[in-house]
Amino acid sequence: MRVGTDIVVISRIEKLIDKFGDKFLYRFLSKEEKKSLNRVESIAGYWAGKEAVAKALGCGIGRELSFHDIIIYKDSKNAPHFRLTPNAQKIHKIKTSSISIAHDGGFAIAVVNIEKKEIDE
Repeated sequence: MRVGTDIVVISRIEKLIDKFGDKFLYRFLSKEEKKSLNRVESIAGYWAGKEAVAKALGCGIGRELSFHDIIIYKDSKNAPHFRLTPNAQKIHKIKTSSISIAHDGGFAIAVVNIEKKEIDE
C-alpha cells in the first residue's frame, strides 16, 4: 500500500487561471474534466488529486507520468475516483485505489491510497 497527499492554496490556482486562462487549465485537465468543473475550489482539488496520485505511485509528475495520464471523475453520488490512461497503466499496475478530495479555509487537499499489483498478478 502506498499513500500520497497534496495540499494547495486555492488563491494560487485562482491567480494562475486569471493570468493564463484555459492554457493553464488544459495543462493539467482533460476536456472532460474541465467541462465538469465550474468552481476554483474544485479545480484546485483536481490539481491536488493528480499530485497525490503521482506521489502515491512514487514517481511524481514528469516523464513517467503526466497530469494527462491521470483522469479524475465522479460517480453518481459525486464521490471522486481516478483512472490512468492505458499507457500509464502499462507502467503502473494498480490493484486497488481510492481518492479523497476536500477544500476549506482557502486550501484544497487530496489523499490517495494505492495498492499495486504484484509482479505475477
